Amino acid sequence: MIRGRICVVLNTMNLEASWCALQSGGSVLDAVERGCARCEMEQCDGSVGYGGSPDESGETTLDALIMNGDTMEVGAVADLRRIKNAIGVARAVMEHTEHTLLVGESASVFAENMGFIAEDLTTNKSVNIFSEWLKGSCQPNYRKNVSPEPSKSCGPYRPKATWKQSKRARHANIHAHDTIGMIALDRDGHAAAGTSTNGLTHKVPGRVGDSPIVGAGAYVDSLAGGAAATGDGDVMMRFLPSYLAVELMRAGVDPSAACKSAISRIKRHYSEFFGAIICANTTGHYGAACNKVPGLDKFHFMVANSETNAPVLKSVDCF
Repeated sequence: MIRGRICVVLNTMNLEASWCALQSGGSVLDAVERGCARCEMEQCDGSVGYGGSPDESGETTLDALIMNGDTMEVGAVADLRRIKNAIGVARAVMEHTEHTLLVGESASVFAENMGFIAEDLTTNKSVNIFSEWLKGSCQPNYRKNVSPEPSKSCGPYRPKATWKQSKRARHANIHAHDTIGMIALDRDGHAAAGTSTNGLTHKVPGRVGDSPIVGAGAYVDSLAGGAAATGDGDVMMRFLPSYLAVELMRAGVDPSAACKSAISRIKRHYSEFFGAIICANTTGHYGAACNKVPGLDKFHFMVANSETNAPVLKSVDCF
């Protein structure tokens, strides 16, 4: 019997590292870590790993999460600086502390103490992205109810003396952020999930999205299945779509319907949000769903299982 049952991955990254880990007898955690680490080093889509998505100060920071579906242990890091292997640090948090999430400079110090090498995450590409953003009056940015007017000017910003609270319209930018998310299940019923990203381009320094938040960026239970999400993390994390999808699968809903229900829950409140989710249950069935917005009619993801015995590109129509 083939060792690896199934790996499902957000976006079109190279899945071979993960599949090979399962095929060679590695654990599902190894598969998730190796797959995400490969994407971090290859800077997938510029949205994962070093040298991408500079924040308002021009710095690249990383978020990552890994979850063990057998024990329900989670390790995560957010706003990680100077360390390229964010998913490795997340696993170290899970395996070498009693905590779930470490953030910011303290997470970086922890990583260095665990033996991870401190390196500059800036590249010529990220410097150019930041420089062009400054030349363009810092557009786009994610400030509101501040002075000077954020739609026309760079900061520093201060709160407006008076402002009217309203629900600001959010418009999808499918190029500003993305995530590598992965679910792995083996023939013995073990399951794991993970994410890694450098977050939202031009984000406010210190911003953390959905990727390192358990139940939002990813969630897995070996008794039910796993899910991982990508998109507008500031919106999606409010709805815990990965947790919702797994609980639906636990109740017997098939993965495609579970994914669609998770997206529909968000659409009721934010019809124009950019987002997608992948799901896989304990029988090895899988599915995906995405919100249809301008520029996103289909969502592509990768699957490797005992039927294909190799990574295969799949797609789903957005709705």
